Amino acid sequence: MEEILKFDYPRKIRFKCEGCALCCGDTKERVRRILLLEVEAKSISQKTHRVVKDFAERLDGFEPYIYMMRKAKNGKCVFLKDDLCTIYQIRPVICRFYPFELKEDEHCKHVFAYTHECPAIGKGPYLEKSYFEKLIKTFMKIMK
Repeated sequence: MEEILKFDYPRKIRFKCEGCALCCGDTKERVRRILLLEVEAKSISQKTHRVVKDFAERLDGFEPYIYMMRKAKNGKCVFLKDDLCTIYQIRPVICRFYPFELKEDEHCKHVFAYTHECPAIGKGPYLEKSYFEKLIKTFMKIMK
């Protein structure tokens, strides 16, 4: 069996995405960066028949992410139409993780953090460790 990364995760946290699309673009309070791994940009390009530069711009200093998704004039992701993701099945890992983010703490321990800005935090079922394991497995699969 494939060894999974050791991590800490928030206990007693409830979450169920409500599909509000807040995470898909800028708000009055926050400018978003929807970051892409190179493999994700290539996959999106291949599946949408669009060249990468049409939907993403190169970015330095955010490795392993090397692209940032372009936005429409309204500040939303170029793949968001009528508050629905048109590339949902191949959406970037950063989108799959939201409102969670895997970080390293000062002791180099992997920790899932989350943002309170997401209106779905506190709603839905309590998340188990298996939820976060699935996120990590998805990330590891994409990185292969």
